[in-house]
Amino acid sequence: MEPKPQVIIEYCTQCNWLLRSSWMAQELLFTFAEDLASVTLKPATGGTFIIRVNEHVIWERKRDGGFPDAPTLKQRVRDICFPERSLGHSDLPRTPPSESGSV
Repeated sequence: MEPKPQVIIEYCTQCNWLLRSSWMAQELLFTFAEDLASVTLKPATGGTFIIRVNEHVIWERKRDGGFPDAPTLKQRVRDICFPERSLGHSDLPRTPPSESGSV
């Protein structure tokens, strides 16, 4: 049996990203409750915000332009760890907001 995946969320303490990081950890633990070995919060500095699954970087704030929303984060974890799993409504294509005045 393969070991369960480990997620590490490395966040900048100088930027006060602890709450954002803990919220993302909560979202992952809620969605993948029994299937992850751990979700670890790792304090850093210098504007760091990196999410890793085992050794794979799945999100880097500087590279990816900001922070992931919950569905994007869950999809990236799922794609690496559990590609056969459905995420329900998070898998549906997003509908762009309609522009006012368009016909």
